[in-house]
Amino acid sequence: MRDFLPANLRLLCSHYRSVAEVCRKLRINRGQFNKYLCGNSVPTAFNLKRICDFFGVEEFEIGLPTDQFVNLVGGKAVRINSSREVSAPERILEHLRQQSSLQIKAYTGYYYEYYHAMTEPGSIICALVHVYEEDQHFVYERNERLQIVGAEEEYEQYRYVGVAYYLQDRLFLIDYESLTSNEVSQTILIPSFKSCITRLNGLKIGVSAADHRTPACSRVVWEYLGQEINRIDVYRKVRLYSMDDPVIDDDLRGRLAQTSVVDGLFVIS
Repeated sequence: MRDFLPANLRLLCSHYRSVAEVCRKLRINRGQFNKYLCGNSVPTAFNLKRICDFFGVEEFEIGLPTDQFVNLVGGKAVRINSSREVSAPERILEHLRQQSSLQIKAYTGYYYEYYHAMTEPGSIICALVHVYEEDQHFVYERNERLQIVGAEEEYEQYRYVGVAYYLQDRLFLIDYESLTSNEVSQTILIPSFKSCITRLNGLKIGVSAADHRTPACSRVVWEYLGQEINRIDVYRKVRLYSMDDPVIDDDLRGRLAQTSVVDGLFVIS
């Protein structure tokens, strides 16, 4: 079995979007599964049964010489794919991924995010955002720090994780606060059509982290930092600022003030 299992297993995995997807559905550690694919290890009897049941093959079949196995599973390929249950959320997310994957790649990297703080009205919060590709999806992490009143240089930490999509010349980003799981926010950005990305304008909707949990909408600006950063140096700037702080330059201040209400709708130019 050791001689032919890696190639046969790779063939079966090719019917799915990625090895990571197979591991998630099998609930087998990705590192351990990679050892099976490379021939460095063979599954235990328990894991072998799980793998064969998942792919719809018999245990003796997966150890056959690869040319025989190819002929065998050729007739099963349709059944393998058709028997796989794809949920409605998976179909929706896959459709969005396919629609946006080419355009959004240009927007990966690190950004400062500025917006009107929902917890501290009248203040501007600067957060650090990292947009990157993982398992053929574009995801991002957003980190915030809020100063603790009366405790100099002490902060409350917030970490948001989410997914990003590009549709009809707009960037759509939705995330949740991963440390407390008590908030979901959405950001919509107008992309830059310049050859060099500097700042992106948009709107953010979410709720205040304060006890009253008030829904709010704010103008938001992303400032591009690059593909690589010195995270320690960059993170020093992540905090709350007053509107007249020199860190908030005139261009940034103007962008954050451009929101208007037209017929009850928030709009930006």
